[in-house]
Amino acid sequence: MRAAVCRAFGEPLVIEELELRAPADGEVTVRIAACAICHSDIAFMHGDWGGDLPAVYGHEAAGVVEEVGPGIERVAPGDHVVVTLVRSCGHCAQCLRSLPALCERPPAHASPLRTRDGEPVNQGMRTGAFAERVTVDESQVVLIPGDIPLDAASLLACGVLTGVGAVLNTARVEPGASVAVIGTGGVGLNVVQGAALAGAAAIVAIDVREDKVAAAAEFGATGDGARDADYVFVTAAAPEAIEQGMSLLRRGGTLVLIGIPPTGVTVQLDPLAIADRSLRILGSKMGDAVPQRDIPTLVELYRQGRLKLDELISGRWPLEKINEAVASAERGEALRPVIMSG
Repeated sequence: MRAAVCRAFGEPLVIEELELRAPADGEVTVRIAACAICHSDIAFMHGDWGGDLPAVYGHEAAGVVEEVGPGIERVAPGDHVVVTLVRSCGHCAQCLRSLPALCERPPAHASPLRTRDGEPVNQGMRTGAFAERVTVDESQVVLIPGDIPLDAASLLACGVLTGVGAVLNTARVEPGASVAVIGTGGVGLNVVQGAALAGAAAIVAIDVREDKVAAAAEFGATGDGARDADYVFVTAAAPEAIEQGMSLLRRGGTLVLIGIPPTGVTVQLDPLAIADRSLRILGSKMGDAVPQRDIPTLVELYRQGRLKLDELISGRWPLEKINEAVASAERGEALRPVIMSG
């Protein structure tokens, strides 16, 4: 099969023919139809968080089940699924708290990828979906109805799940609240959508690019000039964005950190202000989502016209043009470029 391989951090991906092993116990092989490009993929390509090379990245995907390993009962060949990076055991303390993204004992599977010469290839983010097919743990696939477009469905795997989940699961924003969102790219727009779904009275979009602020209005943002917000969500992975977020909170307000900066980045916060103003700071990994629970809910909201997915797709690119799609995302021109492998 073809895959886009990262062989050196910061260098263009290389389209190569790789071998993908058949699914083992508890695994599923999916023929990928679409995989969106998330900024986490780009950070990995640049080496921001380290990792072993060569690697295949891509983790926001959807496709059709091709083959299942022993013991698989939840999906079958021909089923349409969303493929996520959330690999979980279902039994540890975190999973029992409905926090599978924090699983303490995720199932261990050796990378299923090899070159034709037998060289191991790392399965980036446990998914490796910048490819025509993937073999992943059963916990990473979520069954969806066959009539949902797979390019739109791919967005549910990360960007939508994370943004909407940060609002509904992590912060639990209440109706009538005021919300500010710093960074309105792919995840930030879904924070805006989540705030609208929660019934927030004011949703302010903040971004260095005016076109992204304008785009946020199409997803539910109500204005600009945030101050004394009940909730501030920071999707931008920059220290200054976090510091700005703190300055926008009312007394007793909540700061939610979503964007993950490169390893080693630190932020200076005033503990006196945090204590005296009774501020809360929350981290949100993958929107504290339970994919098997939340993705079907998001699908239903999409069907009802209450959740925008198609409008998030800024372009569709074939696998062989993935570097052009990545460059577009890096320049800030794209909301969610989607790689079409089918």
